[in-house]
Amino acid sequence: MQYDVTIIGSGPGGYVAAIRCAQLGFKTAIIERYPALGGTCLNVGCIPSKALLDSTEHYHQAVHQFKEHGINIAGMSVDFEQMVRRKDQVVSQTSEGVRFLMKKNKVDVYHGHGSFADRHHINITAADNSLQTIETDKVIIATGSKPSTLPFITIDKTRVITSTEALKLPNIPKTMVVIGGGVIGCEMASVYARLGTQVTIVEFMPSIIGTMDAELGKELQKSLAKLGIKFALGHGVTAVTNNGNDVTVTATNQKTQEAVNFTAEYCLVAIGRRPYTDNLGLDKVGITPDNRGRIEVDNHLQTNITGIYAIGDVIKGAMLAHKAEEEGTFVAEIMAGQKPHINYLLIPGVVYTWPEVAAVGHTEEELKQQGRKYKVGKFPFKASGRARASMDTDGFIKVLADAQTDEILGVHMIGPRIADLIAEAVVAMEYRASAEDIARMSHAHPTFTEAMREACLAATANRAIHI
Repeated sequence: MQYDVTIIGSGPGGYVAAIRCAQLGFKTAIIERYPALGGTCLNVGCIPSKALLDSTEHYHQAVHQFKEHGINIAGMSVDFEQMVRRKDQVVSQTSEGVRFLMKKNKVDVYHGHGSFADRHHINITAADNSLQTIETDKVIIATGSKPSTLPFITIDKTRVITSTEALKLPNIPKTMVVIGGGVIGCEMASVYARLGTQVTIVEFMPSIIGTMDAELGKELQKSLAKLGIKFALGHGVTAVTNNGNDVTVTATNQKTQEAVNFTAEYCLVAIGRRPYTDNLGLDKVGITPDNRGRIEVDNHLQTNITGIYAIGDVIKGAMLAHKAEEEGTFVAEIMAGQKPHINYLLIPGVVYTWPEVAAVGHTEEELKQQGRKYKVGKFPFKASGRARASMDTDGFIKVLADAQTDEILGVHMIGPRIADLIAEAVVAMEYRASAEDIARMSHAHPTFTEAMREACLAATANRAIHI
């Protein structure tokens, strides 16, 4: 078969690119090495983790908050097998939804490992080792990423696990050590802590979610501690030993240089992800990944080879599904001769703990490094009537605005439904709104979104009403 565009990888970047290419009139093919479409995000990442996060949050609220609401439930228990089955059903339905979209948009789907035979030919090796080759004018590499580890850690998938295995444990563990206090580590720690697991997060940096605004990490740590999660911050892991029925994690306290041992039923390694660019035949077309496995691209996301593009986790930037989606659409439109744009500063980051955490734009630390003068407006959810009504008073919204122009430079949130609230900040910053612009917009009462308005009022000559 001959195609205008072939996409290798069917994750959020790949399948969105395929749909947009088809919409623009390109004869399109997509190659996926696994039986199910959707990549890491839909199958072992975003979707299944959010399913478990929602299920466990419902359980936690039932145990700890329903009585306060006047709801008494006797004999409550967790059916963990059903919880996991529901998660699997959500994954299956979502993946089938992507398959439907491929059919609807007349995108040809191939299952197998895709690799370059040469510039215009892609080999597809199926699970039974049968081989077929398709011809293509252009290629988009969208093969995503896989969990990272450390050289001295053996991921045995039984006691020393990644987030993939953490989504399908056979039962609720009594204890778990999580190496890494980033997004994945905090989310999976939340899932099991809500179910009664004693979780310890071991993190090399002095704070959790260290890439986000420092205040967010401090506030999230307070909330997670209420779940019983313990923290060993500023500890560098030096060894992980599978003892058969449990695991010992050895770490060095960066301040005292003292070695500390942590023992648990499972050790979840959540230190990030690395690009999946192995065995793609990149050498056959003249593409050389950097020392971290990433593919270099230009401003149009084209590699050093004309007609071959790369998007998502295999290139530089945040490893986020929605970033990959934007890039998939971007490349399709570039191919069609359009002039799309992506403002990478305005791609939000979200942590789906409870309270949720989200941010967009510059952090205070970045603005200080730039020497840029700014002002801060902050509003706590404990002052929100809607938050009090729902018993979700942890957290705040912080708005950073230019000291002279009042343009919003960054918004940092932690609280209820923050993953949705951050969109208002993205829209505001995309149109270069000032804090006063948002402060003068009517926000329905009572809602969580009022906190955004109040934070903007606070940034505008300290005019917040409800604090």
